[in-house]
Amino acid sequence: MLIDLNNFTPYQSLGGGVIIGLAVSILLLFKGKVAGVSGILYQLLKPHTVQLEWRAAFILGLVISPFIWGLYAELPAIQVTASYPFLVASGLLVGLGVSFANGCTSGHGVCGLGRLSLRSLIATLCFMAAGFLACYYFLHGVKA
Repeated sequence: MLIDLNNFTPYQSLGGGVIIGLAVSILLLFKGKVAGVSGILYQLLKPHTVQLEWRAAFILGLVISPFIWGLYAELPAIQVTASYPFLVASGLLVGLGVSFANGCTSGHGVCGLGRLSLRSLIATLCFMAAGFLACYYFLHGVKA
């Protein structure tokens, strides 16, 4: 295995992980809620949502954080090479997977594993296996 030392960022990655862990812990301690992004967004988009303020603040924080990061460091270049139909189909499949798993990678992978949930462990293993297979397929098989 080769490590691309030009793009190797262990300190930034560790810092990001600590911030995510702190944020989900604060949400769990003070609101008693799991930081599952798909569930928070879904509840935010429903009419007559209760606890609208914290949900909106959570999603707003996700949206503005790259801009705040950009004030202090250069953002990585983003290059999307997939077609729009492929991106739309991918998004729909992710949404379908979130529905089947009753949660997303943040809810199961970050919060559920931290709570030692067997259901979250199984869901996370399925997410990761699907991701590994998809990466292998698109790196060595077809192109989007």
